[in-house]
Amino acid sequence: MIEWARLNELRSEIGEDDLDDVVQIFLEEADEVVARIGGGLPESELEAQLHFLKGSALNLGLCDLSDLCQEGERQAAQGMGSLVDLTRIATVYQASQVAFLGALAKDSAA
Repeated sequence: MIEWARLNELRSEIGEDDLDDVVQIFLEEADEVVARIGGGLPESELEAQLHFLKGSALNLGLCDLSDLCQEGERQAAQGMGSLVDLTRIATVYQASQVAFLGALAKDSAA
């Protein structure tokens, strides 16, 4: 679900405080995107929103979410946006968010 090596690499690149800021921004923006795509968008907008979410998730090591978004982005680009499993994307995002925040809380407490 989460590629911890990527997250640790990012932490070493930008530092703990900046990582906390990046995570907070990601969660705020991802919450908005997940809500937006769940509300029904034209395929052209769906593709762009999934592209954004894919890149942001990949940057933080959320590989399952990134992979789902990539597949959805591809489907939307081919005019098959109705086939994108938006419920699964939202579910994986929520599970990733819980695991991610739990792990970061443990790291902060240590």
